[in-house]
Amino acid sequence: MATTAPHLEQPSKPEYSGPIVVFDNVSISFEDKQVLQDISFTVEPGETRIILGPAGCGKSVLIKLVDGLICPDSGSIRIFGEEITTMREVDLFKLRARVGMVFQESALFDSMSVEDNVAYRMQQDLVPAAEMKERVLESLRFVELEDAVSKFPSELSGGMRRRVAIARAIVTKPELILYDSPTGGLDPITSTTIIELLIKQRDAWHNTSLVVTHRLQDAFMMATNEYDTTTRQMRRIPNKGIDAKTRFLVLNEGRIIFDGTTQQLVASDDPWIREYLT
Repeated sequence: MATTAPHLEQPSKPEYSGPIVVFDNVSISFEDKQVLQDISFTVEPGETRIILGPAGCGKSVLIKLVDGLICPDSGSIRIFGEEITTMREVDLFKLRARVGMVFQESALFDSMSVEDNVAYRMQQDLVPAAEMKERVLESLRFVELEDAVSKFPSELSGGMRRRVAIARAIVTKPELILYDSPTGGLDPITSTTIIELLIKQRDAWHNTSLVVTHRLQDAFMMATNEYDTTTRQMRRIPNKGIDAKTRFLVLNEGRIIFDGTTQQLVASDDPWIREYLT
């Protein structure tokens, strides 16, 4: 994938400067099965939090809780300092305007063109047509799919559909972006292309994101690579460096078993984590 495409204008800095996401003893069950139990963690502004863990450990449920799509049985969730567990749906809708979401399998509308998929939220917000088209093209240019603006999802490969989903998530310049398994079901080469886009977005905007993944190689690629906004090229961080803003959350059987930096994760002597990483 080429890495020299123009990037979107950086989003304006929010007035709120506290933690972006705060979970405090959050638990949720489905049909008497405990999915998440006593989950507590904090995500600071500009941080990329990578969420790891085996299938069925609650990673996707956690992301849906952040976006207010489901409500926990107990505990507190604060987004941009606002408690969302008791928030009215109309207020949640306003809050989601500050959040971009990339769902598993892209979740594009098959009956809509790429342009209308990317513009969907702006259509709901009655953004003027000329501005909407400009922002759609800008967003598609960022993911290097400007030429696909008139196509339909059925005409796109899996990787292209995922890139359209990213364009849709970033078109409103959100302060927080949620990625739910953005490389799920993709081949390794296409997965690398998607992760390069996530790194590019992270380093061009310096905003906050949560990334659910089952691929360790994707996680560590994000931790050890950077996008140079001057040369617009992807590169390994010099001197075996680690991105300081990238941290990890590891779940197992509905509980957090690790919360910390890349260096702390690879140095962990926990037997389960050691086995998981190998």
